[in-house]
Amino acid sequence: MSETEANATEAQATDANDLPEGRLDEPRLVIEAGPAARVAAIVGPVLQGLGFRLVRAKISGGSPPTLQIMAERPDGSFGIDECETASRAISPVLDVEDPITGAYNLEMSSPGIDRPLVRCSDFQRWAGHDIKVDMAVPVGGRKRFRGILVGAKGAEAGGQEAGGQEALLRLPDAPAGAPDTVALPIADIGEARLVMTDALIREALRRDKALREGAGIDEDDIDTADIGEVPLDDEGDDLTDEEAAEADDGGGVLRVPPKKKPVRGKQKTQPLLKPKGAAKPGKKSNAKRKSHAKETH
Repeated sequence: MSETEANATEAQATDANDLPEGRLDEPRLVIEAGPAARVAAIVGPVLQGLGFRLVRAKISGGSPPTLQIMAERPDGSFGIDECETASRAISPVLDVEDPITGAYNLEMSSPGIDRPLVRCSDFQRWAGHDIKVDMAVPVGGRKRFRGILVGAKGAEAGGQEAGGQEALLRLPDAPAGAPDTVALPIADIGEARLVMTDALIREALRRDKALREGAGIDEDDIDTADIGEVPLDDEGDDLTDEEAAEADDGGGVLRVPPKKKPVRGKQKTQPLLKPKGAAKPGKKSNAKRKSHAKETH
């Protein structure tokens, strides 16, 4: 991307800051399927009662699996204190409803910098930034898209109902002579998320600073966020530790001990497998002792 295009992108993103903050009751248009959908239906109302909005519920494989709940305030903020409040409220509800069979880890987190886009207002607010989209329903025979988010169409109705709202995406790989902008029905999107770029990091830092100043929060009291990917600089190299730490600032992740229907407790560490006959630390193996005995005779 040229410097002129980058400046135009940042200007467009800055204009998006002038949009009013999202509504607490704005519905998600990009939703889960299967067991994660059952979890979302359970925890969504609980979060809303606390003044938070559900962003995503996701079950990741593992032993035990991890149930990740992403949430935020309507203004996009969500720190460690909010994570703890939400986790305490959600846990007993999951105890009763039992949407997941067997043991699992509960992880409560903010959306992070490279966040998922799930509401119509998300596609408006983050206009001007690079996003990746996986469609649940193909558009023009294609399911995967990456480009610059132009905004959202059909947002005038406030995103009250699923259907009719479209995300507008400018494609850098559009064939010559073909339209370089595509309209993607938001309700048909399987997953959409921001791509980590320098412009996105700067924008996230600006927003976070504005939120902190508005709330009167001291920077020393801010916990680090889980941003999910390693940020890169203009040349595609990893940012320095100082730059990455600054990019992390402002969110939070809270990991609750493993639960079974749910039961709290520490996750057991799997022992390392050792070759047959291997010696324990500080001791010689039988084979070594026998060899030593032969040498002394």
